[in-house]
Amino acid sequence: MKYQYVIIGGGIVGLATAYQMLKTKPGLKLAILEKENAVAAHQTGHNSGVIHSGLYYKPGSLKAKNCIQGYQMLLEFCDTYQIPYELCGKLVVATSEAEIPELEKLYQRGLENGLDKIAMVSHDEALAIEPNLRVVKGMKVPYTGIIDYTAVCEKLAELVQEMGGEIYTGHKVENIQMSVEKATIITAQRNFETNMYINCAGLYSDKVAAFTQKSIDTRIIPFRGEYYMLKPEKRNLVNHLIYPVPDPNFPFLGVHFTRMIDGGVEAGPNAVFAFKREGYTMSDIDLQEMFESLAWPGFRKVMGKYWKTGLGEFYRSFSKTAFTKALQKLIPSIQEDDLIPAEAGVRAQACDKFGGLLDDFKIIEEQHAIHILNAPSPAATSSLSIGLSIAAMALK
Repeated sequence: MKYQYVIIGGGIVGLATAYQMLKTKPGLKLAILEKENAVAAHQTGHNSGVIHSGLYYKPGSLKAKNCIQGYQMLLEFCDTYQIPYELCGKLVVATSEAEIPELEKLYQRGLENGLDKIAMVSHDEALAIEPNLRVVKGMKVPYTGIIDYTAVCEKLAELVQEMGGEIYTGHKVENIQMSVEKATIITAQRNFETNMYINCAGLYSDKVAAFTQKSIDTRIIPFRGEYYMLKPEKRNLVNHLIYPVPDPNFPFLGVHFTRMIDGGVEAGPNAVFAFKREGYTMSDIDLQEMFESLAWPGFRKVMGKYWKTGLGEFYRSFSKTAFTKALQKLIPSIQEDDLIPAEAGVRAQACDKFGGLLDDFKIIEEQHAIHILNAPSPAATSSLSIGLSIAAMALK
């Protein structure tokens, strides 16, 4: 089966890329290969459904540029196709005087990224917005919203097919062979010949790249984020999204409260090393994948640097009491009985061989391929912008 372009991965980045390519150049012969039986089955379908503002990201970085541009594109897309979302806003909360300098740095970063409607709020002003908080000082971010990204993906998939693209679910890529003229992508069902393939395989993006790239300097390390939901009668404790001041040395945002588009309130996550790339529970273990991660020199350096933080994250995984205590730093009245276990997600965190946890998106090109090797949060918010950038790279 011959195509001009084949996209590997039916998550939001793969679908947005296909959509932007077909919009830019109608009539392309293009296919998406997805190993599961539906699109958005992993990172996209397991995330918290937050529309990110672009607050946290280094000005000028790919994350900052794509998040801010992608934010507007996402809202326009949802308005066009009647996909529900809500710009409910969020508070970033300093719970002690020691956290205020970091909060003020975050405020300055937001202004540098063009977020001129963010505002610092006092203790009393924060309590007027969220009466149940423990807070010394806060920052109001009105841009932040909530959405169902699976619904976005379903609409993207529908549009891709309407524009002539083909989506093959249940097609796991088993190998890729390169020649001077083309790439041949091998699945159990059939082979696909293409001028170029685009690797949007998320948790397996490094594995797909390794079919043709013999020295990959990046390894995907899976981190599971575990959540609880507030019982329905306790949802009134949270009016918006509530986030702590992030630890600048750790690439995760800390446990927080997220209003959901279906009315629920999610609490979490922790961030624990997953023993399987698609390991959504503690009992999900793939020994080969686990040892591949542990053998990666960069991850061993990460473990050496963050072992205390990592132990704390694992402790919260096993102890609901410890998880509740972490949440009580933001809302003291939360009790263990208020929390119901919820679905976990797994983040594909790229790690270089020197122990760096990649903060920015990473995209590499070869003759017949483009590899998206790091696209963690805010990739869903940024997806239409990332897709447009990849489409330009692919079509040039």
